[in-house]
Amino acid sequence: MTTPTHDLIVVGGGPGGYVAAIRAAQLGMKVALIEREHLGGVCLNWGCIPTKALLRSAEVLNLVRSARDYGVTADGVVADLPAMVARSRAVAAKLQAGVRGLLRKHAVEVLEGRGRLAGPQTVAVRAADGRTSERRAPHVILATGARPRVLAGLEPDGQRVWTYREAMTPPALPRSLLIVGAGAIGIEFACFYRSLGAEVTVVEAAERILPVEDHEISALAQQAFERQGMRIHTSTTVLGLERGDDGVAAVLRGAGGERAIRVERVISAVGITANIEDLGLEGTRVELRQGHVVVDDWLQTGEPGIYAIGDLAAAPWLAHKASHEGVICVEHLAGVAHVVPLDALRIPACTYGQPQVASVGLTEHKAQARGLGVRVGRFPFGANGKAIAMGDAHGLVKTVFDATSGELLGAHLIGPEVTELIQGFGLASTLEATEAELMHTVFAHPTLSEAMHESVLQAFGRALHI
Repeated sequence: MTTPTHDLIVVGGGPGGYVAAIRAAQLGMKVALIEREHLGGVCLNWGCIPTKALLRSAEVLNLVRSARDYGVTADGVVADLPAMVARSRAVAAKLQAGVRGLLRKHAVEVLEGRGRLAGPQTVAVRAADGRTSERRAPHVILATGARPRVLAGLEPDGQRVWTYREAMTPPALPRSLLIVGAGAIGIEFACFYRSLGAEVTVVEAAERILPVEDHEISALAQQAFERQGMRIHTSTTVLGLERGDDGVAAVLRGAGGERAIRVERVISAVGITANIEDLGLEGTRVELRQGHVVVDDWLQTGEPGIYAIGDLAAAPWLAHKASHEGVICVEHLAGVAHVVPLDALRIPACTYGQPQVASVGLTEHKAQARGLGVRVGRFPFGANGKAIAMGDAHGLVKTVFDATSGELLGAHLIGPEVTELIQGFGLASTLEATEAELMHTVFAHPTLSEAMHESVLQAFGRALHI
């Protein structure tokens, strides 16, 4: 039999892979997409989307609990965890079906199975029943994503120690939780379970929670979460776990020494590990470095015709980064004019807790570490009319500018809907806007975005409402 041929084969159907496949099809390529489990990948099925559905349920719960503050009587408010989980899974299923429909619309052939390089311009596809077939293409994009990182002594068992998968589909609400890792994933689960009434303890090895965020924003976030009743221990590690029928005993080591706590469940949120295994990289010129595939500006590996995108190609581990890389990779190999390499500093980061946190660009500390003189603007949501009207006026917009050129170096937000607001600063960064363009932009009133404007004004001594 003749091996079917394509212009491009994409291995992995997550947010990087399926977007790359669609864009390639739009450019006239014959494309095959190989996915071993779920179209949409971890993000759509077990990460970004279903967690946001759960967090939305928690947000509604908190809002209804405070209904009297808005002149509304709503008695007998009850959290229905099974219904929340069912809604979350339904949202994921709907979007997965949508991805399948988009691939069908663009005539992308979807192959179910595990893809592996099997020689020059050849990919072997092993189906769930063990049968193997081959496909050929001059270009192959590896987009196999990542899985939860596992630390010795914190190995998930699906019962007492959970990964994000078990945490998204709990059989019942744990009365108490230890969450190991205070990055975005850990904090989002901490907010969800605390909203439902669980006693939540968060442990972070770094000196602050959300360690990639601006120091000031991290501190404000910790204060907000502790006001909600979370116990947060930074500069702290877990020495060991003892699992039993009725819970888990954990020993923590921090600056004050060792302490023991007992909880019903543990969530391990200590990062991810790229899926580099069983890809057939042996014998190729693909280079691995610290567990990731090395690529150039156009996502090309050391092996001609082989590309890698998304979590496979190193940090930041974000779905929107993977999608953008997929487009860049495909457009470049297709010869599209004016393709621009990805600038990691212009990738926004978001944490969807209560309050939300979002950022783009350099933090104040990182800008100073580069030897840059900076102007810093701050504007509290407590002085923003829309935030006060919403009853959600906690938080801050912080902007960092180059003191000499006026270039926007970074923006860091905590408060209501900041994960939506951040794109305004993302666009400004892409356009290399200075304080002049931002100050001359008219922001609608009353909106939360006015706090963005005022933060810029405050950096240059021109704030109007503080």
